[in-house]
Amino acid sequence: MAKYVYPAVFTPEENGNYSILFPDLDGCYTCGDSLEDGIEMAEDALALILYGYEKDNKSIPAPSNHETIALKPGEFVNYIACDTMIYRKMYNNKAVKKTLTIPEWLNEAATAAGLNFSQVLQEALIQKMQNH
Repeated sequence: MAKYVYPAVFTPEENGNYSILFPDLDGCYTCGDSLEDGIEMAEDALALILYGYEKDNKSIPAPSNHETIALKPGEFVNYIACDTMIYRKMYNNKAVKKTLTIPEWLNEAATAAGLNFSQVLQEALIQKMQNH
């Protein structure tokens, strides 16, 4: 779960669309109706494939230096950034049951205060991850 930046090769099409390929990541490509749309689609494609690598515990390749990428006439390289933690929050929000143990006095006090244990734990874990 991290932030990544990878070079993407943008190929302008005759109809004004763009084809986008990430040379460092097999099978990572997309397209867009405009340059702006292409960048947005590239961010999504990059986050999706890297999220898959993380979930499957696959080794994530290092990004190439843009100067080493061979380009055809009209093509250009643009760096695309993504944050797989943001992607996880958007698309992997399924609840999982966790069993935990707390002191009896804390359980009684929290129950008396009307606290939602799941919500408190989620908020604490999110805060801890942001500080990590």
